[in-house]
Amino acid sequence: MKKILIKNGRLVDPANNLDKIDDVLIEDGKIAKIGSSLSISDGQIIEASGKIVMPGLVDMHVHLREPGREDKETIFSGTRAAIKGGVTSVLAMPNTNPAMDSVENIKSLKYAIKKDALCNVFMSGAITKGRLGKELTEIASLKNEGVIAISDDGSSVDDGAILLNAFKEAGKNNLLTICHSEDKTLSAKGVVNLGFTSTRLGLRGISNESEYKRVERDIKLAESADSAIHIAHVSTKESVDLIARAKKKGVRLTCETAPHYFSLTENDVLGYDTNKKMNPPLRSKNDCEAIKDALLSGVIDVIASDHAPHTENEKEIEFDRAEFGVIGLETILSVSITELLKEGLFDWPQLVKKLSLNPARILGINKGNLAIKSDADLIVVAPLEEWVVEKKNIVSKSKNCAFLNKKLRGVVEYTILHGQIVFNRKQKV
Repeated sequence: MKKILIKNGRLVDPANNLDKIDDVLIEDGKIAKIGSSLSISDGQIIEASGKIVMPGLVDMHVHLREPGREDKETIFSGTRAAIKGGVTSVLAMPNTNPAMDSVENIKSLKYAIKKDALCNVFMSGAITKGRLGKELTEIASLKNEGVIAISDDGSSVDDGAILLNAFKEAGKNNLLTICHSEDKTLSAKGVVNLGFTSTRLGLRGISNESEYKRVERDIKLAESADSAIHIAHVSTKESVDLIARAKKKGVRLTCETAPHYFSLTENDVLGYDTNKKMNPPLRSKNDCEAIKDALLSGVIDVIASDHAPHTENEKEIEFDRAEFGVIGLETILSVSITELLKEGLFDWPQLVKKLSLNPARILGINKGNLAIKSDADLIVVAPLEEWVVEKKNIVSKSKNCAFLNKKLRGVVEYTILHGQIVFNRKQKV
């Protein structure tokens, strides 16, 4: 494995309070040395003047669709999109077909990951069998087979007693429970945010209450079980307020949002663009501002993509009938730079915390930092360079991106995984 020397980049690593111009030497897959005026007699030199050198992104909410819907995405195509977007580690959601609800299915997934993955793929297992909310999976067995979290993502566990038992089992096994908090009796087959936009478009609305009431219940159950809980894709001000109060109480609680919830609002749906249809839906401007504030204050810990690929024939149909979800692996970093850094809300260390360090810590994986002897999973970013999101340049198998034709700032120049360059923007991926 050849050495790589990254010269004169701005190193940003909040785990080690690092934010300075320096060199990084990578050797045998690890970060070997950080310092000024480093040199090598053999290997590759990357000149990074004016560039950001940061830990690779850890995206803890990714739907790779394999097994079962390889027409939408595969482990290979999804991880190819990841490395282009600067993501070196993903947590694969378990809502595949079949669901990741048994040791046999996890073993099969592990084999496919080993064979096809271009980045680190960590696995989550289902909370309930078939994700039907009726019967707990063998949580201890799933942990022993390698899952690092459990979730019924795409569905909330409606039965509180079952979820309480899940929290207890997860606690015994030191596993994180990730909750999709949605009361479907309240969301009631809605397709957009309930309010002005739903009325104007003549579409069924999804209330804020359908999210925050379930967030409230899920937090109470986790607190009762004294177990860790992570709330996925937070989209409403009320959810933020509940989470802030629970954190002050000392509940073992973390949460995430996705770039579309701090960069787009329900007004972006007015053209009936199905690439703006996701669950939870794009909310009001007031909610969008609350999400930004919560990211800034630390109430929201993580930015995750909720990468949800769908085929064109599932998206390019009537809004009511189109599938929920958008892709995001290739845009998560650039949207975050554009909306949070360019607008002056964040600095680079804050952004690296949300995209790399915090998700790694929450998942309990040794990623998201540039410590000496740690895995050399890092990226080199041109922070000021602008680009336009075009369908023809998307490498994900599906093209349902909420940011098509939008100009973004920040381009990944190199992605390095275990000390090897796996993406170089000058070469075709």
